[in-house]
Amino acid sequence: MSRTGGPGGGRGRWPLAPRRPRANDAVMPTAAERWPTEVRRRDGTLVAFDLGRIEDAVTRAAREARWPDPTVGAAVARAVAGALGRQFPRRAPRVEEIQDAVEARLMATGLETVARAYVRYRSRREELRAAKALLEVRDELKLSLAAATVLRARYLRRDERGRPVESTGEMMERVANAVAAAEDGYEPGASARWADRFASLLCHLDFLPNSPTLMNAGSPIGLLSGCVVLPMDDSLRSIFTTLGQAALVHQAGGGTGYALSHLRPRGDRVASTGGTASGPLSFLPVFDAAADVVSTGGRRRGACMAVLDAAHPDIFEFVEAKASGRYGLSHFNLSVGVSDAFMRAAERGGRHRLVNPRTGRTVAEVPAPRLLEAIADAAHRYGDPGILFLDRINRANPLPGAGRIEATNPCGEVPLLPYESCNLGSINLARFAVRGRLDWERLATTARVATRFLDDVIDVSRYPLPELEYAARATRKVGLGVMGLAE
Repeated sequence: MSRTGGPGGGRGRWPLAPRRPRANDAVMPTAAERWPTEVRRRDGTLVAFDLGRIEDAVTRAAREARWPDPTVGAAVARAVAGALGRQFPRRAPRVEEIQDAVEARLMATGLETVARAYVRYRSRREELRAAKALLEVRDELKLSLAAATVLRARYLRRDERGRPVESTGEMMERVANAVAAAEDGYEPGASARWADRFASLLCHLDFLPNSPTLMNAGSPIGLLSGCVVLPMDDSLRSIFTTLGQAALVHQAGGGTGYALSHLRPRGDRVASTGGTASGPLSFLPVFDAAADVVSTGGRRRGACMAVLDAAHPDIFEFVEAKASGRYGLSHFNLSVGVSDAFMRAAERGGRHRLVNPRTGRTVAEVPAPRLLEAIADAAHRYGDPGILFLDRINRANPLPGAGRIEATNPCGEVPLLPYESCNLGSINLARFAVRGRLDWERLATTARVATRFLDDVIDVSRYPLPELEYAARATRKVGLGVMGLAE
């Protein structure tokens, strides 16, 4: 097998995304200086000496102290490195000794306010380490306490007594190794090389995939996709088949999207029983209850999206579903699928047809502005429903021959055909800001490697339904976004 897409035509030629550059990256000791080459961590292990860590810590302290010179971090870091080389010529300094040297240098150069801010920083870090120790979380990534708490509860592998058995860095390595295994199918022996590249992105927090990938990669569950869209046709067999499929997806940690537009409206005739239909909204509480009951061992809350076309006769009831409080739907987002024709009618004050999907006949006409106002009012009061511009979505559909898109994943980022899945990840823009500017070259490199990661996710994921596996491998849809913009 072979794939194309990287520079030079070969998929195996994409470069490694390096760590975040720092101002001191090009700075080396002079001939008269000797800097440490290693540091002994608190757990006794040796790691490479990183001048940038000192610079970052001093820069944060200077920012907190509102020190006006932006180069103070780099200057202090170099001076400390030289002092450590003279003080510890034959052994690696310990972390605490490095921090003591930073404090001493700040005080010696008259930077008392920065020194006090640095002391407060050390105190906060010590408190944070103590709190993480109580959580039994080993954290090489230096995450916040909130992040460590969430990782312990939902992401880190645990033993039979519920205690974490992997550190934050080991979690990232587990994910990288599991996903990179796909590379051997394209180039035998390539997985180790790509595991290192993926681990570099993850451990530096340059890129993170969706939650199921972090939770399930390398585990028996194996579903790495974030969400899927499941079909629902106008029959009890189809509706409850979809319910069973949804339960399996939720059990594996995924979310589900549904298009309800093919279900006959409330009060419509049911030929097999001679009775009347209950309408699409009547089934939503059943799906909501199933999402509530079925979860990944309590690790992730079920998430669903329900979409109803604006032309469906039950559309006004759907719009008010959450506002009325009748249906609950705590696990659902709701969206109204609108056409270009509806939006034009709403703009011009025209009429809008409501059509029975079973017969294709118009059952009513309503003022289009009235429906749009009802949607906006409900969204303002209760946050739902949203709007899907279905004609616009389908004009951009890369596979129009595969069918018309009618639904999205629960969060609405990715319009999907039935049984397609969304494999999502985000690049952390805050990691690419250097001296107030964005490192576009490294961002482009990271985007290529992250896209490759997401493509490999499709291959290594184990799907709870054969239809999901077929659709994912047939269309290979991925979504790469950004986070950290506010930073």
